Order: sequence, then structure tokens, then C-alpha cells
Amino acid sequence: MPGKILVVDDDPDILDAVTLILESQEYQVFTARDGIEGLATLKAENPDLMILDLMMPKMDGFAVCKELQDPRWSKYKNIPILILTSVREEASRRRYELETGLELDVDDYVEKPMSPDVLLERVSRLIKKKES
Repeated sequence: MPGKILVVDDDPDILDAVTLILESQEYQVFTARDGIEGLATLKAENPDLMILDLMMPKMDGFAVCKELQDPRWSKYKNIPILILTSVREEASRRRYELETGLELDVDDYVEKPMSPDVLLERVSRLIKKKES
């Protein structure tokens, strides 16, 4: 059983593309269009991995990462987070550190547009890491 993956992104084309790529490898995929919906789905489905866009309306990926640091979310702490972003990694990390004073606690980054192979390789590595 490959696992359950939550994809949080406000771009319907990205959601469709990522869902197709993941479902081709038998992953069960849940999607959400903003951070609020993403956190609700995280609670409801308890996925093995969350793929998170940083730039979204209502509640962005930075805010989701910040929220997950809260002790109330501690049971989800071991769920790996893969950031999917069009912003370069250093810029995102710096912004988060400036905003929160914390390091951005995510497991990996994939820049958009992403190649399906890269995405699948990162996803499978993070799910294996979680299981071990």
C-alpha cells in the first residue's frame, strides 16, 4: 500500500497534475485549496505525507507550518512536509525565519514546474523515511 498523500495548492492545474502523477503510482490522494482546508483534511485523513504550496490565499503554506508547531497539532508532527513552490528555497526559508524566528521545519522542497520523476522520487523517499 503506497500511502495517503494530502496535496494543498490553490492552483487547480497543479492539483490535477500532482494528483495524476501520484495516482499513477497507486497513492491515495486528497486535495485542499488553501491552508484552512488543508489543516481540516490533515485532521480528517491523517495522511502519510503533505505536499504544501507556500503561496495561497486565506492561509498560506508558511502559516500552515507555523500552526503545525503548536502543541495542539503534536500528533501530526511526524507527517513529512514536501514544499511545492515557485519561490526559490532560500527565499522561502529566509521569509519564514524573519516572520517567525523559527527555522522552516519541512522535509524537502520541489520547485515548480516540477518533473514527475523528481516529485515521485521525493515522495517515495519521505514516505519511506516516515515508516522507518
